[in-house]
Parts: sequence; C-alpha cells; structure tokens
Amino acid sequence: DVQLQASGGGLVQAGGFLRLSCVVSGVTFDDYAIGWFRQAPGKEREAVSCIATTDDSTYYADSVKGRFTISSDIAKNTAYLQMNNLKPEDTAVHYCAFTIISSSWSVPFRLYQYNYWGQGTLVTVSS
Repeated sequence: DVQLQASGGGLVQAGGFLRLSCVVSGVTFDDYAIGWFRQAPGKEREAVSCIATTDDSTYYADSVKGRFTISSDIAKNTAYLQMNNLKPEDTAVHYCAFTIISSSWSVPFRLYQYNYWGQGTLVTVSS
C-alpha cells in the first residue's frame, strides 16, 4: 500500500525559508505525481505545487510562484518543496499527496485527482 511521510515544517520568521520533504513508500509504478497542498485554519485545503515524474512538469499556485520550488528524486521516491521568502499567509498545515498518472496527462493539481495522502506538517510564519 502507498504511504507518504511528510516532514520539514516548523516555525520561521517572515522572509525565512523551509524545505519540506515527502517520502513515498510502496510505489510500484514509474509514472506518478506528487502534490503539496495546504490548509490554513478556517480555510479549505488548496493546492500549492505539484510535479509529475513523467516529464518533471510542475504546477504552482499563483500565491507561491517565484518563491517556492518543487522537485523530485525518483530513485528515492521523494519530493521536496523549497519555500523561500515565506509570508505569514503561508501559515498552514502542509500535506503531500500521491497519484498514478499516464504519461500523456498534464500534471494534476486538484484535490480529487490525488488518491493517497500523508499526514500534515505544520508551517508557521511569524510576522
């Protein structure tokens, strides 16, 4: 069974940085996508950034473009989210998720497109 383990959250001042990691175990497919989503208190869960292993295509929410970078290491079945210039509005529980895709698909970024979810890691940005 596919399992995801997210880590790397913490408390940081505005303008600081964090690097989240998501290790996926139980993967038996080569073509998949890993996405990072976040949920702030009182708000709906939203997509932050996603990556497809088929062609390394990526998706970024407008709110994080230019500040966050997603990457993956297929050999380690791990995805990373480098978050720079963090803002207080980035404060949220961040989740990683996994889904199998076809090589002809564009990178998925909607919640319902992901089948497996890890536990969240809390990112808190102080002003």
